[in-house]
This record gives sequence, structure tokens and C-alpha cells, in this order.
Amino acid sequence: MHKTAIGIIGASGYSGVEATHILAAHEQVDLRLVTSDRWQGETVGRRLGIAGPLGQLRYAPLDKSAELARECEVVFLATPAESSLHLVPQLLAAGVRVIDLSGAFRLQDTATYPAFYNFTHSAPELLGQAVYGLPELFRERIPGARLVSNPGCYATACALSVAPLLRAGLLDEGSVIFDAASGTTGAGRKGSEDMSFSEVDEDFRAYRVLRHQHTPEIAQTLALTAGRKVPLTFTAHLLPLKRGILVTAYARLRSGATPAEARAALEQAYASTPFVTVESSPDAVGLKAVVGTNRCVVALAADTTGFDPGRVVVTAAIDNLVKGAAGQAVQNLNLMMGWDETRGLSTLRSFCP
Repeated sequence: MHKTAIGIIGASGYSGVEATHILAAHEQVDLRLVTSDRWQGETVGRRLGIAGPLGQLRYAPLDKSAELARECEVVFLATPAESSLHLVPQLLAAGVRVIDLSGAFRLQDTATYPAFYNFTHSAPELLGQAVYGLPELFRERIPGARLVSNPGCYATACALSVAPLLRAGLLDEGSVIFDAASGTTGAGRKGSEDMSFSEVDEDFRAYRVLRHQHTPEIAQTLALTAGRKVPLTFTAHLLPLKRGILVTAYARLRSGATPAEARAALEQAYASTPFVTVESSPDAVGLKAVVGTNRCVVALAADTTGFDPGRVVVTAAIDNLVKGAAGQAVQNLNLMMGWDETRGLSTLRSFCP
């Protein structure tokens, strides 16, 4: 079987490590390049316990990334947004296709980058080329793409929870509220006092309230699916665990729409998708079933008590490092290359028990 040369730039971060593990078992991939200043010169086997020829591959320095990536057909960028912004134009000019796991090319409006990412976008001409890689919503755009912008973890779970309802025109034009909670790996690997064990353990708190960088990304995705601007409030919370995201979305049905129609919209939207499962009740949605996998589990409930008529609540759960990052990147790779969408992902299993 012909194997495609793949590289991972920024391979020592949590998403890069996850991508390495997944691609190591991918039958059609030759993982030829991994870069990291932190692990420069060390082997993949020493750091990740991967055996065989891949285990002998050594981490190259980041400043050699653009040069060494020329031997790859596709490169994953598991780098900060500013680094991706610098590397993407060089890689595309060299004929290398890119899957960017950062937020550097997720937003089409350049005016949002200074406010939410703290930089002015230096390659606005590439934003029109970037394909937003959320397969369950935009699958038809991904095959053949040169630059895929991998969605953020929170944005993935939020969009998958309500996009089918918006696309079907079942929600009114009021705001959608997202309460979301993530494990600590969502903050990346860089150490800080706020993310230390003693600060996080046995605590639960909101962070970046009304200024989280995934808010404009969620708004952009919902607008694309609804065909209109969708008012929203997004609040992120930090869970005292390593992995997983649980989103609870609150919305209101439009006049005349029924809970049965809303449930049917979810089921129909995801009936033929390999990684999204619709449960019968939000009570059945939890992290144990998805952590370690590329799955997303969603479910909907509608108010029947009369205390808040027309209210619907949708929950969604994903692993922030897999479906929210590296797994979704591999799913995008499969679609880009015309491979089976589940290749390298179908054997992943949850960490429970």
C-alpha cells in the first residue's frame, strides 16, 4: 500500500502528541517528520513509547520545520496561532498541504483577530482559501483542500449541539446560550500557577468570560448553518480533570416548531455520520463514553413542565484532544486524501473502565 508522507510541527504539545499516536497506527500514513524544540534530538520511542521504525524518528528543531516539511505531502500544525500564521504561507508556497490546529485561519473577518487572538492577521489573502474543517457540517468542502483550518475544541462541541436545529429553521431568533466545561489539557501544555494541580483540584470556575477566543468562531459557524447572524453567549469553565468537554446549549423553539421535529432534525443530520451519536436524553451524555475517542455524543430535551415553554436544552460531549483537535485533524486528512473517513480513528476506545 502506498503511504503518504505526513509531518507534525509542534509535536510535543498535547495535540501534537495525540496526533502522533493516532497517525502511528494509520495504515496509509508515513509519519516522516516531527518537530519540537523541547524534545529536539530525542526519539519518538523514547518520548511516547511507540515501537518500530517510527519509534526511531527523532524530533527536529522548530526552526527547521519549513525546510524539512518539503518532503511531506501534508503537514499538521500543532503550533500557536502566531507560529501557524508565519508557517502556512511558506508551506503552501512549497506545495505542501496544511491542516492547521491553531486558530490562525479559522475566522474570515480579519477585524476579530486583534481582539480575540492579540495579533493583526498578516496573510488575509489566505483566509478565503482556508476550509473550516468540521466534517459533519462542511464535509463537501474538505476533499482537495490545500489549507484546512481545524476547528477549536469548544467550537466543535457547541456547533454540533445546535447546528442541525438552526439549519432546519427550528429555533427562534433569540440568543443561544452555551455553558461549556473542559479538562485542563484544553489550556495547552505550558505551565502556569492557575493550571497547577493545587489550584485546579477540587475547584470549578469560569474563565475568559465574554472574551473567549472561540466565541467569534462559534458565531461564524452558526451563521453559516442558519443563514443569518445568531446572537449567542458562550461561557467556558475549567474542570478538575485532564480531558473532555461537556457543552450544555439553551435555546428556544420558534413558534409552531415541536420537540419531536427538533429531535428528528438531530437524528437526521447525524444518521450517516460515523462519529456523532444521538442519545435519547441529555442524562445519557457524559465524558466517559467519549474520552479517548473521536466520537461526539449529543441529546436534546424540551420543557414539558410549563415553567419555560418552548425551551430546548441540548448537551454534547467530546474529547477535547481527539474530536476537538488531533482526531478531527486526522478525520480531515482522510477526507482531503479521499480515504475512508474513519481510517486510523475507528479503533480508538474510551478510557473507561
